[in-house]
Amino acid sequence: MAVVETVKVTKRFRIPGQPPVEVLKGVDLSVAPGERVAILGRSGAGKSTLLHILGGLLRPTSGRVSVPKNFGFVFQAYHLMPELTVLENVLLPTLARGTLRGGAAKERAKALLDAVGLPDRMDHLPAELSGGERQRVALARALVTNPEVVFADEPTGNLDSMTGADILKMLAELSKGSTALVMVTHSHEAAAICDRTLTLADGILK
Repeated sequence: MAVVETVKVTKRFRIPGQPPVEVLKGVDLSVAPGERVAILGRSGAGKSTLLHILGGLLRPTSGRVSVPKNFGFVFQAYHLMPELTVLENVLLPTLARGTLRGGAAKERAKALLDAVGLPDRMDHLPAELSGGERQRVALARALVTNPEVVFADEPTGNLDSMTGADILKMLAELSKGSTALVMVTHSHEAAAICDRTLTLADGILK
């Protein structure tokens, strides 16, 4: 059974005074548990739109979307809470979903921060971190609830090539097992960590 599935998903944006822009034109996608899928496409092809629909950040114009309740999201721009420490940022999803509580949640968060190489940065604020360190925090946050799937939106887009390669290695290692991965990217190097690569062009996924 698929952990992520879309059936004939469309998305149209309305711009005042102009005809609607159809970004997605009947997208069908099925992702198995533990499968890693990369979605390639040029900038503006609708990759992030599709991922935001999967993550519940946008509503499709039409079609059906099925995703598990327990998922993680890695953003290109990190989206860490500036007033919270690294550890508190990683713990945020556990407060919202309640899958882990108290000491168990904190131990899971600390273990993930250790795994991404930040055991000595837990009490720092995001402003005190480099871009690569912020993305490591975002990766730990996405995985803290043991999600069934992680959605990654250009996870190396704001990083230099060496730091990006480190993030991809961590993403591949930490998403092993039953956690599925859906990553949108324009980078063939990033797509190479996945089991399957699809291309989004002219609103069609194939």
